[in-house]
Amino acid sequence: MSEPRTTPAPGRTPAWRYAIGMLGTSIPINMIKGSMILYYVDILGLDVRAYGVVMVIYAVIDAVDNPLLGHLSDRTRSRFGRRRPWLLVGAPMLVACMIAFFSAPSSLRGMGLVLWFAVFAILCEAFDSMINANYGALLPELYPRERDRAVANGLRQGFQLVALVLSLAVTPLLTTSVFGTEESTEGFRTTAIIYGAVALVVIAFMALSARERPRYSTRERPRLLPSLWSIVRNPMFWSVGLIGACYGIAMALVLSGIQLYVRYSLGLPVVNALYLQGIVILVTAGGLVVWTRLVARRGALWAWRIAFAVLAAGFAALFFATGLVTAIAAGMLVGAGWSGMLATNDLIVARVLDADAARNGEHREGLFLSAFGFFGRLNGIVTGLALTSLGVFFGYNSGDDPGADPGLAFRMYLCVYPFVLTAIGAIAARIVSVPIETPPEATDPVPPPDPGPGDGPMNGSVEGTMDEAAGPPGERPEPAGPAGERPEPAGPAGERPEPAGPAAERPL
Repeated sequence: MSEPRTTPAPGRTPAWRYAIGMLGTSIPINMIKGSMILYYVDILGLDVRAYGVVMVIYAVIDAVDNPLLGHLSDRTRSRFGRRRPWLLVGAPMLVACMIAFFSAPSSLRGMGLVLWFAVFAILCEAFDSMINANYGALLPELYPRERDRAVANGLRQGFQLVALVLSLAVTPLLTTSVFGTEESTEGFRTTAIIYGAVALVVIAFMALSARERPRYSTRERPRLLPSLWSIVRNPMFWSVGLIGACYGIAMALVLSGIQLYVRYSLGLPVVNALYLQGIVILVTAGGLVVWTRLVARRGALWAWRIAFAVLAAGFAALFFATGLVTAIAAGMLVGAGWSGMLATNDLIVARVLDADAARNGEHREGLFLSAFGFFGRLNGIVTGLALTSLGVFFGYNSGDDPGADPGLAFRMYLCVYPFVLTAIGAIAARIVSVPIETPPEATDPVPPPDPGPGDGPMNGSVEGTMDEAAGPPGERPEPAGPAGERPEPAGPAGERPEPAGPAAERPL
């Protein structure tokens, strides 16, 4: 008799090969967010009120399509895995839309400019959501233990900082001095083409290198509405999501306004943003090593709470900066807090995902992360409203109509608004409870029983069941028993252990 066909277990994905993907995913969207106000409002003359309306509309659209994209990823069954096909399709689409975003015809004015901005801003955000939902979902799958996760996350955040150096700190130099001028748009298009090529190569390399775990692709595919209902009923989804949004919105304000803060608040040419952002990013990169060690020693929750407080203090100091030197000094404090949030925030979210998988027996990280992305979509609404408020309170409507005191306007935008948000987040982080670290074996789905002699094969398709989804024989872990019989480790102080009742009765 022939030996039954088995699928070999996937090897371990080296942390650096997964982490380098963050370089490719971060370059396009950070160039877009960091330069859109300068490009469309200050240079092309788009009115801030139109900008604010577009940001609200695109945030609403993205909040709707984001969970759908994550759900489709969770349901995908192919020999290439669940996540890789979406990464390989989304990358070229994002790059194409980014280049179009920074290639607005110079003849566009009024409603034509608004429509061009709106269409490509929405498309860029949609494809970025597709990529990041799948890339983020790989972290808990490839690295089940928090210590391994912390290392991989620290490396990928390091690559994100390299991307930020390019897309934020170096971009003003390239767009205004190397490929263009302070008042022209040619440099943006050339820079977008170069960045897009780099991003495409890196994302493809990462996606083809990642070794997904076949047994995470259970034969029972999650359904959209029941899964969404389960997620929105989870109190951890709301508490952790809203607190994370305080951090995310604050950094979105900083990334979108730093160049105009340098121009108006510090009274310096935009190219000086290179020095301010570059030093802040270097401090942030160095801080990742320190924060990763703190996570290993004290736990992610403790480090997360401290990082929030440090970040809020940095924004307060940045308000009082009067020149490049004092802005850099305050920015270094911002960088210290920022690195702490980069090192810890995704680990807190991953704990919530692990607890959900242990409770429900389904790995639906794509949908869950996309649902968390709902709070990220608030970034667009809040940044749009914040920029609109500068016109209402300070008279800044565009580069052609900057008002009487644009310097104070952008101190408010870059310092006061982020300080209020991170201060709220720091207080809430001290109060909220999060799940303890879930043992990796607790999140392994229980394999379905083998089909009987009379049962036929299951249908296969791109969204059908993978042959290897159930894992090779002999490697399936034994079920861990009811949740009430599974010993729970004691977490660091301040973390709420999961109740020991049956899974159906355990509150999240």
